[in-house]
Amino acid sequence: MTAPGPPRGARGVPAWTGAAGELAATMTGFARTLRAAGVAADHERTQNLLRALRHLDVAEPRQVYWAGRLTLCSGPDDLPRYDRCFAAYFGGLRARAERPAVATVTRRLAADGAGVDDGARGEGEAVPGAASRAEVLRHRDVARLTDAERAEVHAMLSMLRAGRARRRSRRFEGSHRGVLDRRRTIRDALRKGEIARLRHRRHTTRPRPVVLFVDVSGSMAPYAETLLRFAHALVRSEPRATEVYSVGTRLTPITAELRHRDPGTALAEVSRAVPDWSGGTRLGEELREYLSRRSARGAIAVIASDGWERGDPALLGAQVARLSRQAYRVIWVNPHKGYEDYRPLTGGMRAVLPYLDDLVAGHSLAAFEELSERLADA
Repeated sequence: MTAPGPPRGARGVPAWTGAAGELAATMTGFARTLRAAGVAADHERTQNLLRALRHLDVAEPRQVYWAGRLTLCSGPDDLPRYDRCFAAYFGGLRARAERPAVATVTRRLAADGAGVDDGARGEGEAVPGAASRAEVLRHRDVARLTDAERAEVHAMLSMLRAGRARRRSRRFEGSHRGVLDRRRTIRDALRKGEIARLRHRRHTTRPRPVVLFVDVSGSMAPYAETLLRFAHALVRSEPRATEVYSVGTRLTPITAELRHRDPGTALAEVSRAVPDWSGGTRLGEELREYLSRRSARGAIAVIASDGWERGDPALLGAQVARLSRQAYRVIWVNPHKGYEDYRPLTGGMRAVLPYLDDLVAGHSLAAFEELSERLADA
């Protein structure tokens, strides 16, 4: 019995056989398409795929197909979805998805982003090789989505498996290699009467903590719910290594509310706990309050705000500088960073910019996926 090959119509990927960067970008886009279709093609599986492709001929469709199938799929239920996505992504075929999130884009939807002439085809005819609806929504600003489209983005965000970098712990575990474990070696020698084997140990690892501050002021109102849903994904992935606070006119811890399994229930609990929705922003005072009570030592500090500071920008800059001396890394998430003409000209952004390790966008699902990858690779 012969093993199945790639779906009919898949033509291989010769366009990026010469550049490793293009290969990584193409396969990362394919993994994102699989995630939108419900396949657990997370960051770690994607890295395994790229490592496998280094030893294969990427111009050969069968080798690419099997490398992706063996590394990106987690069970038999993923195989039909994988086949459809592989055919659509590499073969220019129309994917027939089981769920609306991966339905192909019609000529009307493609014209929204590509300027295609509707007169060339029928109004409802699908465009071969066009991006899926999920792929289009991934890159759109959540503030400009309809309620139905925003609900689709939130559903995909709830399936995000947020990555997390790991750090060395003070605790040790047995290992075949590492430093010599004298105590275990001596205990074995006393029990057996001779040194039959040298025992070794190594440090264990644990997830690096993340402290997330979500601005819920009026200027951030179009993005606050999506940011909180991303925070829910972080808490669900590492509940013991994640702290979340809402910031506006006061600092409110909301980690406990976000631990609920259902995102809708978690956000309902958050809405009852946060008293300062759509108010102003006094981020400098709230960071000073946090640092006077808690410590971010060794953690990744993530601040999600547009930088419209109602208080003293100098105070905000001083507190972010203080935070940067404690934290392992400081990442500022600004929804407006997603626009090409964005410049950090507000007083708050100019005050904190010298102390940031990263300034990233936070306006779309793709931006949150990139942020998750940064947290995994920090």
